[in-house]
Amino acid sequence: MGKKRIAQTLARAGLQLGVSTVGRMLKERDNKPGEEAVSSEATGETTRKGKPVQAKEPNHVWQVDLTLVPTAAGFWVPWFPFSILQLWPFAWWVACVVDHHSRRVMGFAVFKKEPKSVDIRTFLGRVVKRYGTPKYIVSDKGRQFDCDAYKTWCDRKGIDPRYAAAESIRATAVIERFFLSLKDEWLRRILIPLDREAMQRDLSCYFDWFARHRPHQGLQGRTPREVYDGQPVVERAKPKAKEVPRSELIVRFHEGRRQLPIVELRGAA
Repeated sequence: MGKKRIAQTLARAGLQLGVSTVGRMLKERDNKPGEEAVSSEATGETTRKGKPVQAKEPNHVWQVDLTLVPTAAGFWVPWFPFSILQLWPFAWWVACVVDHHSRRVMGFAVFKKEPKSVDIRTFLGRVVKRYGTPKYIVSDKGRQFDCDAYKTWCDRKGIDPRYAAAESIRATAVIERFFLSLKDEWLRRILIPLDREAMQRDLSCYFDWFARHRPHQGLQGRTPREVYDGQPVVERAKPKAKEVPRSELIVRFHEGRRQLPIVELRGAA
């Protein structure tokens, strides 16, 4: 964690520390300055006319994209033809839908090979049926999205499809930043399963922790679930030195996975 995210995590547990204080403590511990966490701030999405679409509330703007997840047998094999195969058992294709306003993962799907447009439409249909219809869905111009069948499906659902320009990095910044977190915090720290159901369980485990326990700088230290449910920012006053009670910092792990910490503060006897 960067020093700002550490401060936000401790604040959620009830211990209010400044970012500079956390940085100083880290520096005293290992003589290395704390690293700033990369902000996931993004202010809008690209429309057909190049103007930003602002996410005003949950389920207003969704972002959808695909990412490749190599297994232990994939990508690193140097000889032909395995070095160019991007399908199971060498890799999984993972599709995710992220709500721009809250950063919550609305749904995901795992494919053995690059999905076609009909696969993406079926996946999005399940997400829409569960959570309702968004006003906009933002995507890149991949062949699954930039086709007549996808645009017709969006029109039928009352969704306005938006596409990120090739030179734009802001339009899909939220979901790209999410994929970076998913891989750095989780997928690169576990053994990627070859069984699809096992892969879905591992992804569900991370997404649940991500929504309920991981604070976000772009959300003022709140979690995606808190923002999606409309919970306000909790302002905690910093106690004076003489008023600080003896406390014990408890770290437990989501579903027993040490890569997914949950920090709590309890009064010490």
